[in-house]
Amino acid sequence: MLYIVATPIGNLKDITLRALETLESVDGIICEDTRRTSLLLNHYNIHKPLIILNDYNEARSVQTIVDRLKNGQNLALVSDAGTPLISDPGYKLIRECLQQEVKVDSLPGPSSAITALTLSGLPPDKFMFLGYPPEKPGHRKKFLSQFIHLGGESDRTPGEMTYIMFAAPHKLIRIIESIKEVFGNINITLAHELTKIHQSVETKPVSSWLETLKNPKGEYILLFHPS
Repeated sequence: MLYIVATPIGNLKDITLRALETLESVDGIICEDTRRTSLLLNHYNIHKPLIILNDYNEARSVQTIVDRLKNGQNLALVSDAGTPLISDPGYKLIRECLQQEVKVDSLPGPSSAITALTLSGLPPDKFMFLGYPPEKPGHRKKFLSQFIHLGGESDRTPGEMTYIMFAAPHKLIRIIESIKEVFGNINITLAHELTKIHQSVETKPVSSWLETLKNPKGEYILLFHPS
């Protein structure tokens, strides 16, 4: 059996009892970064062999992991933080397990995108997760442009959808500039350090963020509602 186990996005207390029981019972834990995962495991005094699965080795490591599962091992898949597979490695492994009829179960838990949405004050009834936007400016503008009218009553009305995306700190300002170019000076929400001591969820016009953001650090969740 392969267990997909969600882990805390910041506060280590935000782990479920079922997740701890599973991590304690499996034969090994598949993780993206052994240093990050070890912090969690050591905190709860869990000692298991760690198997690295990341963007660089996933394609060549999947079958080896599947073989271990087919030979009777129980393994857990975790990401650095939050629910695995959401903009993290693991999709190819899950797909292969299902194709080879290896049992897979998913343990629900923290997700930074959903946590940010509930704190943003933006409409939560219709939302779309966009992951990480394209890196090149032209591709990013084209990517964002397709969402201008999505969910609106006609092709002339703004979309009625709340959009959620991840933003690395060194790309954040460029992403906000692209949003302004496509949508204008709309309000956007930035969520940062969620569940930690310095948690911040703040909404401002794009122009205000561009004036005040200086040397951002850490991952951000960016949310906006075009209308």
